[in-house]
Amino acid sequence: MKRFFATFICDVQVQYRNGFYYAALVVTALAAVLLYRFPAGSQGLWLARLLPAIIVNNLLINTFYFVGGLVLLEKGEGTLEAQVVTPLRAGEYLGAKVGTLLLLSLLENVALAWLVARGVFSMPLLVAGIALAAGFYTLTGFALVIRYAGMNEYLLPSLLLITLLALPLLPYFGVADLSWVRAVAYLHPLQPVLVLLQAAFRSAPSAQIAYGLVAGSLWAGVAASLAGRAYRRFVVEAV
Repeated sequence: MKRFFATFICDVQVQYRNGFYYAALVVTALAAVLLYRFPAGSQGLWLARLLPAIIVNNLLINTFYFVGGLVLLEKGEGTLEAQVVTPLRAGEYLGAKVGTLLLLSLLENVALAWLVARGVFSMPLLVAGIALAAGFYTLTGFALVIRYAGMNEYLLPSLLLITLLALPLLPYFGVADLSWVRAVAYLHPLQPVLVLLQAAFRSAPSAQIAYGLVAGSLWAGVAASLAGRAYRRFVVEAV
């Protein structure tokens, strides 16, 4: 645990020095100003619909792209390869990345929800949705970025993957809103997150919430497996 906490603190310091927390503060302030006029509570139907999508967008940046920037920074400085000869394990390295970006995501999006929804939301469901999304997107982002040496190589594949990962937002906003599309969307890793986040702002059936928790956890587990394999292949075996 000492190795994990030392890595966690180091990652927080790196993120702070590189302006991640300032960026999150600016995004939160801008989103709050734009959304503040929406009505809160059960009558705020547009708010309950729009705010989860905005949180998902924030999470894609705070986790998927931020971990990409962190890993490319570590590659450029040579610190990633140096960690292979230390006692730090893959799970501790990846866990620190997930933990620090989850902390950043919680600070930003819980603050946004509190400012915009004026406290009228379910904190456990909001935190669960953010946590599952942060875990999945951070680990998926790592599994992708670790294959590339620089931003120019990474940018196009990341845009293609992020487009695929955001596909359920189309039927969510009524685009291609067909019954079979909605059914297939439940097999997508983003759908459990959308279900939990929307349930945080208005009531939802228990079966929907259970689906969000179980399916979201399964997808996070898949991402953890992919990230672990990528770490062994592109970091440990590459040295």
